[in-house]
Amino acid sequence: MSDDTVKFLLPEDRIPRAWYNIMADFPEPMAPVLHPGTGRPIEPDDLAPLFPMACIAQEVSTEREIEIPEPVREIYKQWRPSPLFRARRLERALDTPARIYYKYEGVSPSGSHKPNTAVAQAFYNREEGVKRLTTETGAGQWGSSLAFAGQIFGLEVDVYMVKVSYHQKPYRRALMEACGARCVPSPSTETAAGRAILEADPDSNGALGIAISEAVEMAAQRDDTKYALGSVLNHVMIHQSVIGLEALEQMEMAGDAPDVVIACAGGGSNFAGLVTPFLGRKIKGEMSPRVVAVEPAACPTLTRGRFAYDFGDTAHLTPLVKMHTLGASFMPPGFHAGGLRYHGMGPMVSHMLHLGLIEAVSHHQLGCFEAGVTFARTEGIVPAPESTHAVKEAVDEALRCKAEGTARAILFNLSGHGHFDMQAYTDFFDGKLEDRDYDQAILDRAFDALPRVAAE
Repeated sequence: MSDDTVKFLLPEDRIPRAWYNIMADFPEPMAPVLHPGTGRPIEPDDLAPLFPMACIAQEVSTEREIEIPEPVREIYKQWRPSPLFRARRLERALDTPARIYYKYEGVSPSGSHKPNTAVAQAFYNREEGVKRLTTETGAGQWGSSLAFAGQIFGLEVDVYMVKVSYHQKPYRRALMEACGARCVPSPSTETAAGRAILEADPDSNGALGIAISEAVEMAAQRDDTKYALGSVLNHVMIHQSVIGLEALEQMEMAGDAPDVVIACAGGGSNFAGLVTPFLGRKIKGEMSPRVVAVEPAACPTLTRGRFAYDFGDTAHLTPLVKMHTLGASFMPPGFHAGGLRYHGMGPMVSHMLHLGLIEAVSHHQLGCFEAGVTFARTEGIVPAPESTHAVKEAVDEALRCKAEGTARAILFNLSGHGHFDMQAYTDFFDGKLEDRDYDQAILDRAFDALPRVAAE
């Protein structure tokens, strides 16, 4: 193996046998999920119309380890364990003493980290006799992953895709359809939630909150249908912990330990997936990395949002969760990192920031695409627009090491490839992309509309 290509691979039998649940190790418990009608803590039966009981149990579990069903592990073998790389060419290009590592989730069938939970959710739904799943997707990574998982377990899949991404990313749509899913631009005329949005704004670009409303509404109408979510909720974060569990062992193989752990964050799934096993050790005093969540400046949930109870969707159909939020009515501008255009951050990740366990930064898209191009030209992988946010922060950290003359170890999650996002890169090279900031007036109105909750 050359010095340019340093890859750390685990054998197939090292796929974790249990997911890690950081809720067992939090020094303070998370705030309860509240019923939107009563304002009281929600009961498992309240969630049963939407989720299989296995996922509901995981949502509130404080067990440190949750066994991965063997059928799920067997499917994981198609791409797991995913590789960990030492980015030596990037290090040389930056002329940095930093040691840069990246965990590469783009090797999955859909090209991102999302199948780690899609396969698990499809399995649990199939086990409970569900025939059909509804979901939303932003950039399309989640929708294509659930389409893949639904095909494996014989489930119909309907995907409500944020309209701006539906038109920006036609190949993601084609991938979903190739796997047998039905893909609908959201807001649509199929639901009351979609029709209400279109009546108020016929040219709406859509948002993940709107698409969630549509998917939830459709799932509630049929007994044979459940709703699947690709981020935000605790059980999703738990399923993604396979990323960090493998990375822990791979860093040991490398004879190194990260000083800084970085991942992009929209709803929080790939971020939590990489960092929670490291944070678990940090909480126990076994290691002490800085942990950094990176978000878009145009949708700055962690860095500008409020830590408050809010709805997970625009139509207020979901339970109330305490999270860093920009307000359920907030409409982010249509930048290309569609998977990061969600108004709220997952409660688990929000709790991490509240406890001071992690840091959060934001970056504009032009700087992120510049970093993505640098990474592609050195490491040979074109990152997804979402992942470029993690690349950007890793590059900035490496340059800080250069300026300081320090040799820190940097680990980041390359959560997916950009092969279906090349139009975004074409637009970047043609000078058609621009940095977009949120409208403060719109944000203020969204804050004013936050629900008043007695529990706060």
